[in-house]
Amino acid sequence: MSVDRVLAVVIEHDHGETKPVSLEVLSAARKLADQISGKVVAFCFCREANLSGDLFIRHGADEVRFLTHPDLQHYIHENYVSALLRELEKSAFDYLLLPATNNGKELSAVLSARLGVGVAADCISISVNDGDVEAVRPVSAGKAHSTVRFTGKKPHILSLRPNVFRNPPIARQGEIVEEAIQLPEFSQRVRELVKQVGSQLDVTEARIVVSGGLGMQGPENFKLLEELAEVLGGAVGASRPVVDNGWRDYSNQVGQTGRTVSPDLYIACGISGAVQHLAGMSSSRCIVAINSDPNAAIFSVADYGIVGDALKIIPALTREFKKVLTS
Repeated sequence: MSVDRVLAVVIEHDHGETKPVSLEVLSAARKLADQISGKVVAFCFCREANLSGDLFIRHGADEVRFLTHPDLQHYIHENYVSALLRELEKSAFDYLLLPATNNGKELSAVLSARLGVGVAADCISISVNDGDVEAVRPVSAGKAHSTVRFTGKKPHILSLRPNVFRNPPIARQGEIVEEAIQLPEFSQRVRELVKQVGSQLDVTEARIVVSGGLGMQGPENFKLLEELAEVLGGAVGASRPVVDNGWRDYSNQVGQTGRTVSPDLYIACGISGAVQHLAGMSSSRCIVAINSDPNAAIFSVADYGIVGDALKIIPALTREFKKVLTS
């Protein structure tokens, strides 16, 4: 088969498990490649090739390259950049696609600066127009969309928003390659300084987010949200006032000055619905709001609303979800 262009995808993994967002990026790359006679190459940087290459192929990869090194057990951007630059020296790629996670955004920015190429961050749509790839990304806190078309030096870099690009896997054939690589000496020094990644699900990647606002009345009550999120397999978010008060870490903040999320289900507990918060979660597929104020702005964007005390309603929801999910 004649290949016009090559698309590279960087796989993210954590604690030996592939992040679902990486499979979404692979699916998006496959759909794009089919329109431009392209080939999809998946890069997986790891300590050893213990992830499923067949899984990557079923989600769209034509070739899977496991690049292994003891210092690649955890994400360190210096190591990833070094390894990717070596691969780019050996092979030419037209597009490089990454998840728009914390790691993906950092990696795309560093590579853009090092290579002197363009990057479109947090894309919510990609398509082909007159043979060129176009990307759509939110601007002005999601109030408008910008359409981006690349020119100049390659590879063109795109990071894709989690929970937006989904396609079911299909039976396909592909090639799997494993290669032990060398990294600069600094990787050993950096390894000692890196904070180990926790097992907590990143709020931007979660398909269910349970968020709390000042209506939770205190940091100790966020335990209720953690219990509900654990039952649902989701992550805990927070409004900016909660973070400003020191009740939750900034990594939990959802909103214009925090994280933008697009989960299947967003449960807003004790959140009034300030426009800054709505900018970070209004693209959620289903929004459930719990607030004691029937006139709270959050109800204007909610698909379902519950008027009442969140501290009483959340435990009741947790009990009912446990019953349903264990039956």
